[in-house]
Amino acid sequence: MKNIYGCIISTFIKKRIKRIESIMKTPIEIQYRLIHNLINHAKNTEFGKKYGFIDIKKYQQFSERIPICEYIDLYPLVKRIRKGEKNVLWPGKIKWFARSSGTTHKKSKYIPVTNISMQKCHYKAGKDMLSIYLHNHPETKILFGKSLRLGGSHELYKNYNTFYGDLSSILIKNLPFWAEYISIPKKEIALISEWEKKLKTLVKETAHEDVRLLFGVCSWLLIFLNQILKEYNKKKINEIWPNVEVIFHGGVHLKPYIKQYNELFYNDSINYYDVYSASEGFFAVQDQKKVEDLLLLLDHGIFYEFIPIKELHNPYPNIIPIEKVELKKNYALVISTNSGLWRYIIGDTIKFTSLSPYRISISGRTTHYINSFGEELIIENAEKAINKTCIKTNSIIHEYTAGPVYMDQKHTGAHEWIIEFKKEPRDLCLFRDTLDHELKSLNSDYEIKRYKNLILRPPIIQVARNGLFYDWLKKHKKLGGQNKIPRLYNNRKYIESILKIK
Repeated sequence: MKNIYGCIISTFIKKRIKRIESIMKTPIEIQYRLIHNLINHAKNTEFGKKYGFIDIKKYQQFSERIPICEYIDLYPLVKRIRKGEKNVLWPGKIKWFARSSGTTHKKSKYIPVTNISMQKCHYKAGKDMLSIYLHNHPETKILFGKSLRLGGSHELYKNYNTFYGDLSSILIKNLPFWAEYISIPKKEIALISEWEKKLKTLVKETAHEDVRLLFGVCSWLLIFLNQILKEYNKKKINEIWPNVEVIFHGGVHLKPYIKQYNELFYNDSINYYDVYSASEGFFAVQDQKKVEDLLLLLDHGIFYEFIPIKELHNPYPNIIPIEKVELKKNYALVISTNSGLWRYIIGDTIKFTSLSPYRISISGRTTHYINSFGEELIIENAEKAINKTCIKTNSIIHEYTAGPVYMDQKHTGAHEWIIEFKKEPRDLCLFRDTLDHELKSLNSDYEIKRYKNLILRPPIIQVARNGLFYDWLKKHKKLGGQNKIPRLYNNRKYIESILKIK
């Protein structure tokens, strides 16, 4: 029965490849058709009436009438929607809200998730993810076993008949039957809100299943995998799940963790596929084997616009549609979606690595960078520099964060790095100098500021005790789900918070 079911599902989702290939040939037409449909669908909402959706016929009208916004701009409307008001940003009543722990707003964000966005964005992208993998690996048998999902918590917003939680939990709660059939753990376990209780239960309930696919944020997956090895006294995950084949990961970059992952599996026994999914939508998937670029999903209910990162804080930034983007330039991502987000700046920055088809890499966050001295250090620089430094110094980093050290009368500025090592370098000074060198090679602005220590002195490395970042997340009730360590920040907010418990 299992083999028959796997074959049926495999045949069904492989058909999606033809659609993906068709979209690659007409991406611009697809995007403009999509925004027309979104506008038409929402023309009778309060937002649609305010901005005259009914007579918007061209993109230029759309871009001229509707201002770009951030969550703080939408918050009053979202608050009303959560209280049960209908037809505000999107037709009908919205029941689900993805609570985001992002740092672009001082409080938790509650992102509307409509039924159509679940079906036509998140689940559809999930099927595409599997279709692409099956296409790239025709001999795979992942559908003949179980998929292990590592999601967040789910809670009821008790004042009104609306629900909120991590996006992963909302999706698990509403999974279609075919996905639920091949997924573990059971919903009641997947939706346990307390991370450490969930971890213990997961280890117990999944070890004896035929797991072939893993899906989750790679930092939290790593903790789970190490725990299951420890519990059953095994050296490799393959000894527990001999048929495990692929990890679909997102949320944070894999590079800082790749050495740790490689130690968990036998050589070349696991495939890694990146996805770009957020509370606001499922944006991109890795469509090529062993190539990190992500294929931008253009027919999943999301219309994309882009702001050159250097113009982001201008009063009137240049906002461009997809046909005007250029390769290797940093853009802030702006989206309009079938959940009622209109020209919404989600806080991520991306670069295009290909224009035919449109493929991207995630370069950072609009708030996660260091530019206190004009160095414009972004997460992409930091991740690459850290990875190269670890290779050259034979070290392994578990977690890290960095922020500025401001100038005073005695010292020039600096970057302070708090690093939790899994394997410490023998020579910390060599590690510091290598990191400094790699940052200079990747970022000319940083290199200029480092010239003769006139503006920036060498990095300051603080070695964190084992478990520091976990303890920090636990203290701030951010264990599990889509929570993650802020890699870079342009002030000392996170550095000081973490140092207090160092």
